[in-house]
Amino acid sequence: MSSLASTTGEIDFVYDGQTLKTWYKVFGDLSSGATPLVVLHGGPGLSHNYLLPLAVLASRGIPVIFYDQIGGGQSTHLPDKPAEFWAFPLFIAELENVLAHFRITARFDLVGHSWGGMLAQEYAAQRQPTGLRRLVLTDSLPALPLWVVSVNKLLKRLPQNIQDTIKKHEADGTLEDEEFKEAKNVFYAHFVCKVNPFPQELLDTFELLEKDPTVNMTMQGPTEFTITGTLKTWDMIDRLHLISAPTLVINGADDEASDEVVGPLFQKIPRSKWVQFAKSSHTPFYEEKERFMQIVGDYLCEE
Repeated sequence: MSSLASTTGEIDFVYDGQTLKTWYKVFGDLSSGATPLVVLHGGPGLSHNYLLPLAVLASRGIPVIFYDQIGGGQSTHLPDKPAEFWAFPLFIAELENVLAHFRITARFDLVGHSWGGMLAQEYAAQRQPTGLRRLVLTDSLPALPLWVVSVNKLLKRLPQNIQDTIKKHEADGTLEDEEFKEAKNVFYAHFVCKVNPFPQELLDTFELLEKDPTVNMTMQGPTEFTITGTLKTWDMIDRLHLISAPTLVINGADDEASDEVVGPLFQKIPRSKWVQFAKSSHTPFYEEKERFMQIVGDYLCEE
């Protein structure tokens, strides 16, 4: 990755009467004429760091644009904003501002991981962007209620003491307790990332989240086993047919985004294809990196 040339910078983003800053990192040559790939990170409220393995796609001639969404990573943080500020209109406007800044609105590809895929779905369905050539929804979801059912089913696959610890601390609200954190890490090791120890880029993302969890706490809530945030009833299954771009749906066999979760993406998006990674959970770009990059790269390089 370090051998690939990259540039970083900030984009002015005027929203709600304020000028905010969106931090970005670009790998590859945007002037090459190749269709650029814009990467939408998860969370909400995470940062681009954990998705940096995708930078290797630049070695296939695909310019790759990473950015930290407002409230995350190295972009503007606004911990005092009311809950209603943190909503799809903000993040869609920011994405459109990024596309305009790089002058790629007429032709681009989009990959969204987890929450990033939710954002990509809303953007594609609401805006009907004619320049969106291909869409990749990796380890994502079309409805939060489906996700909660899936995550709690996965929890039942862990030893009873782990289940009991998580449920007890959730009920008591003692989520800073080390016992809860250890139990949650067991869940993560099975269903979020099977690479042991966790890759540094993933640790970097978690560390940045801890510094300012505003967006995540507001939109999701303190855990993913019981969603308490503003997204808890979000469901766009009935609008998936509005996504017209060819779409690649990806999940892992042990993914929080289980088959029941991603199934509607494949069934309802008209031009969709579904690939599952047998040895992966929620981060196949680490767990089966070579195959992931081959499949995504091939998909994006198809004419």
